[in-house]
Amino acid sequence: MQNRDKYKKTIMIVEDDIDINNLLNRILLKNDFQTIRAFSGSEAELLMEKFLPDLILLDLMIPGVYGADFAYFVKNELKKDIPIIIISAKDNFDEKISLLKDIVDDYINKPFKVDEIIARIFAVLRRYEKKKQEDVKKLEFKNIKIILDQRKVLVKNNEIYLTHLEFDILKVLMKNIGKVFSRQMLYDLVWQDGYFGENNTVNVHVSNIRKKISKFDDYNYIKTVYSIGFKLD
Repeated sequence: MQNRDKYKKTIMIVEDDIDINNLLNRILLKNDFQTIRAFSGSEAELLMEKFLPDLILLDLMIPGVYGADFAYFVKNELKKDIPIIIISAKDNFDEKISLLKDIVDDYINKPFKVDEIIARIFAVLRRYEKKKQEDVKKLEFKNIKIILDQRKVLVKNNEIYLTHLEFDILKVLMKNIGKVFSRQMLYDLVWQDGYFGENNTVNVHVSNIRKKISKFDDYNYIKTVYSIGFKLD
């Protein structure tokens, strides 16, 4: 494994064939990536406890943990949204379609061309980077979606109209799911003014948000934490 530089993308190679693993490593280093190398599915799972790569190149027929099982482990057990590209000599059409539909981002058959590997990696990384940028513009929790740059709130795809202060209160809670905010904390963050025990002011705004949400969803999103404040849960 190379020294990790925060400005470089890190790719995990999971391949038991030493020659192919070495080849992929050289290709990636030449293209200014950093690498984490594993030679079995079991080793890859252990490495995932310490490192989170930006992308995984994964062979299916590896010892220890089967390649597809490792992919499901990353996505479903670890809950990590890391792109995975399969590189395999196994050309089972049904499995290939199933993996592409459910869990992996691309599938390359062996023998592969060096230029194709690099092109596919950059294409997948671009898609994920675009997705990250889009996610920054919105917040979602259950049936509530906030589109930040438009200051729009949707509940089950129905727009609700919040005042400026109501929107900012909901935004604070949506950015911190499960965190309890005292009334003073919410007042300081939203009003950005001195707090003078304005419990009722905060309470009224929270109550208004609840009423507007409840028109389309009867789930109690904003919980009152007795004697403390509120949280979204």
